[in-house]
Amino acid sequence: MAETTEKKRRISPMMLAPPLLFVALAVLFWVGMEKADPNALKSTREGGPAPALALEPLEGQELFTDADLRAGQVVLVNFWASWCVACRAEHPMLLALKEEGLQIYGIDYKDEAPKARKYLDELGDPYVKGGADPSGRTAIEWGLYGVPETFVIAGDGTVILRFAGPITERVLEAKIRPAIAEAEARGAQGSQ
Repeated sequence: MAETTEKKRRISPMMLAPPLLFVALAVLFWVGMEKADPNALKSTREGGPAPALALEPLEGQELFTDADLRAGQVVLVNFWASWCVACRAEHPMLLALKEEGLQIYGIDYKDEAPKARKYLDELGDPYVKGGADPSGRTAIEWGLYGVPETFVIAGDGTVILRFAGPITERVLEAKIRPAIAEAEARGAQGSQ
């Protein structure tokens, strides 16, 4: 009887392997997430001129052009689509920025025009001007990874920041607002 109880109390080392492996992987993933911002994808556009636009008109919006990006004021260019769930999540932030007076230009990416119009009618239109990129050609020129993506453009047309992913309150304060301030400072230096 004592011999049977002794066998039951022993734990095989193989029984400990799965939980230890899980803990080790969890620690590695956590360290990896803390080290780098997963949305901080490299952009060759930052510091250079905003690429040329090849947009089609979107019903209910005035079409924006290359000249709008070099008109002397800081603007955001936001790539979005009606089928994009993350775009819906960031939409209230764009509306709030519009309320603050920030000029936001929207590019509807590979979308159906009626669905895009319905999206803006339902959620509100945060864009001063916009356009559609049904072929994705403009997105390629801008180095788009996916939607949503937002670019902060200085008044001289220089790309200050490219942010991939939805704008949240945290992203707004940590990334977008500092980039806007940098773009404004660039404009003030240029006018002196």
